[in-house]
Amino acid sequence: MKFNGLLFLFFVFLISGTTFAQRIIYSEPERDESRRMNFEVIGKVSGNFLVYKSLSGKNYVSVYDNEMKQLEKVLHDYIPYDRLINIDFFSYPDFAYMVYQYQRKNVVYCDAVKVDKNGKKASEVYKLDTSHIGFSSSDRIYSAVSSEDKNSIMVFKINSRNKSNYVVTTLLYDKELNLKKRTQLNMPMQERDDFLDKFNLDNDGDLVFTKFTRNSNDNVVETNLVLKPAMADSFTTVKVPHDKLYLDEPHIKVDNNNKRYFLTSFYYKQRRGNVEGFYFYSWDKQSGQPVMQNAVNFSDELRAEARGEASVKTAFNDYFIRNIIVKRDGGFIIGSESYYTTSRFNSWNRWSYLYGYPMSAYDYYSYSSPYNSWWWRNQYYNRGQAMRHHADNITVLSFDNTGKLEWSNVIHKGQFDDESDDRISYQILNTGGQIHFLYNQEEKRTLLLNDLILTADGKINRNPTLKNLDKGYEFLAKYGKQVSGRQMIIPCYYRNYICFAKVEFN
Repeated sequence: MKFNGLLFLFFVFLISGTTFAQRIIYSEPERDESRRMNFEVIGKVSGNFLVYKSLSGKNYVSVYDNEMKQLEKVLHDYIPYDRLINIDFFSYPDFAYMVYQYQRKNVVYCDAVKVDKNGKKASEVYKLDTSHIGFSSSDRIYSAVSSEDKNSIMVFKINSRNKSNYVVTTLLYDKELNLKKRTQLNMPMQERDDFLDKFNLDNDGDLVFTKFTRNSNDNVVETNLVLKPAMADSFTTVKVPHDKLYLDEPHIKVDNNNKRYFLTSFYYKQRRGNVEGFYFYSWDKQSGQPVMQNAVNFSDELRAEARGEASVKTAFNDYFIRNIIVKRDGGFIIGSESYYTTSRFNSWNRWSYLYGYPMSAYDYYSYSSPYNSWWWRNQYYNRGQAMRHHADNITVLSFDNTGKLEWSNVIHKGQFDDESDDRISYQILNTGGQIHFLYNQEEKRTLLLNDLILTADGKINRNPTLKNLDKGYEFLAKYGKQVSGRQMIIPCYYRNYICFAKVEFN
């Protein structure tokens, strides 16, 4: 009897452990928080979850507890609501920074403030910089990036009034927003053909970005890594050799463990040809030399599995790089997704520059990095066109530190939406040993949040349906944000309102 009792307790524990392995907790939707609301998930601060909201021109920070009950909704009335241009967030364990820019008359101001766990202003306003622009603009003047360890924050702007000579101004701060270095440098450019993009800050406070040349606004024919060491007053330019290959869109990932910069892109063998594979380049900071360069063709087997409705030859022509994960040994994992649009009038392809390829022709300051945020989406995508958005298969490939393919896998999905692309695409949650892929899939005319797990050896397992996956909630997975090792906050539609769901993986 004692053995049977222990066995019963064991099965109860096993069942309960399985039941609560993943769960979802929703916040209560509020009447004034409609689908038109601007928002951004800030992060987890001292056990509370902070979300920025812009309502009727006013700026709030909502505070949720562990059960997603709203504790506070704090009005930040010192932020000018009428000429606010952009706002960025950097969260830490016990506070968060809001870096915001706004215009008054012909001056754009870039300020910052610290916010505590209760969503309240916890510091005086930091006056970071000002720019005299001479005109009224809703475009971003300043961009802000942080290092992976959050010990450095950089604010920068690019003056492009002279199209052949950009003026790049960088302001490097420590985590207490003490100014460490202000630099103003010239960047020679070839008008119309040269572009700057993919700005990253490493843990040493060094800035790295790409400067590349497009052939008649087409394929990339020349690429350079540009480095700006933290305390230097000069740029270091490293030529990336791909003379016989055309690149699509160079992406940079900082490898802080090995003090390297990793660059990758899809490549073509001819202008506007079919995507052939990945190009790789890795540059070592300590030696000042490249440590890896490789081009990997996609096999016919992978093409056949990843192609969806396309042919084998054109299988990757609608794919875009979404994720780059650098492994401790210098290897890397790349996730890409098939994305395209269709309409009654024409079909969109990658040459249509849906994402507003970098360096759009603003009159004065011209870097505005595209990113996956609700703020940017509301500013640029409400164009009212009758268009169907598609997000289909995901391919995941793992390479060793020499660029040799270790394994590949394909997540098969088919998503579309006629209203916008908010409910399609995916988000990942990285627990260290596994990667969760979260996305909506229609089942019996209902969108259900799917959770697929990628293991370290490349196998994909489907998790059981998440607990508390209530009907009526439509997840906007692409706008989700990982806020801890095993937690993610994902915004949701509930009827005509927006609420937020905490997804836990225990």
